[in-house]
Amino acid sequence: MENKNIQINLYLKQFNESNALGFDKRFIAANYNVDFDLLGNAFRPTAKTYAKLMSAIQNNTCVEGNCEYEYKQLKILDEAPQDAIDFLSELVSQLSITEESNFDPNNNYKYTVANSIMNTKPGFSKDHGYDMKLYILENGSLEIIFMGPMFEEPLVINSSSLDLLAKAGTSIVTSTPNIEKLMMSVMPQTGLFEGNSLQQNGELSPNAAISDEFVMKNPDGSYDYEIIDIGNGKGRNILKFDLDKITKKSMPFINAEIAGVLSIEQEAIALWNVYLAKQTSVEEDDQMVQNANAAGESWSYEKDLPLSQDKKVLFEQKFVEYFMNNYLKQFITDRLPTVEEDAAVFDLSEARSAKAQKFLKDNKLS
Repeated sequence: MENKNIQINLYLKQFNESNALGFDKRFIAANYNVDFDLLGNAFRPTAKTYAKLMSAIQNNTCVEGNCEYEYKQLKILDEAPQDAIDFLSELVSQLSITEESNFDPNNNYKYTVANSIMNTKPGFSKDHGYDMKLYILENGSLEIIFMGPMFEEPLVINSSSLDLLAKAGTSIVTSTPNIEKLMMSVMPQTGLFEGNSLQQNGELSPNAAISDEFVMKNPDGSYDYEIIDIGNGKGRNILKFDLDKITKKSMPFINAEIAGVLSIEQEAIALWNVYLAKQTSVEEDDQMVQNANAAGESWSYEKDLPLSQDKKVLFEQKFVEYFMNNYLKQFITDRLPTVEEDAAVFDLSEARSAKAQKFLKDNKLS
């Protein structure tokens, strides 16, 4: 089912975002019926029901002597219009998640189809075999049913169930957290950066730099550079960083962020599926490359909630790996020396010879 969700969700995303139908002469010439008349069909029968209930009360022909049932049903009908508006508003809000740029295609594809019907997207008209019906139930809840060729069976959503889920802080479709926002919120907290690297809003400045205490140094206090070849026999120094010290300093803050994410496990699954499992960058996900998605390594919302301890540990490991490779790495890779003379380009062979001589001297081998 998971692979089917991925295949259909990605297909629908590409289909809904493409301009292909704009060049289909048959589609342009056709007159498609998208008038589902959802509220009209739901409320037209209620006039007769309302009149019947009032008649039973007035003529003393209620189901029971106190007419409790009839008064209850009248109250339900009176409140139904506002209840329907609230229900449909919440449903539209949740289904719209399927259109987010970083939507996890492991979500149930039926909700993507339902969203396409509700928003009358091309290809989801009554003429294409799609329909939706709204019903007012005797218990006061409302029920919407979606039907059409892409449903193996009708999709039924009840208002009371949706309301309970919303109050519990969950939804039928999971929104993938903004991983860039998550990662960038951790960076300023780690204590890894120079004081002037932070802006007044707490975010890193464009010229942010790792604090000097995390730069590798020689016993005499001078910088321990790595020499890189820039071509034509020339080289230059770049800073070396103490990765163990950086990791030790930043881990408490990273772990705190991980704990926050794992407190909403369905969102943790979305992060895993879209980004962490295969260490997919934001740019790769934007390109909607199918093999960039977790696919066979993805976790299931239906089967893997609540998350087992081994999955939580794996999530933590991949989160840290993603943070280090996609965000912290840019601040510790190919960073030029802060000492002006050490930043100059030099002859590569001479520099390597000098470094070798220094090593022999420092270790008393010459």
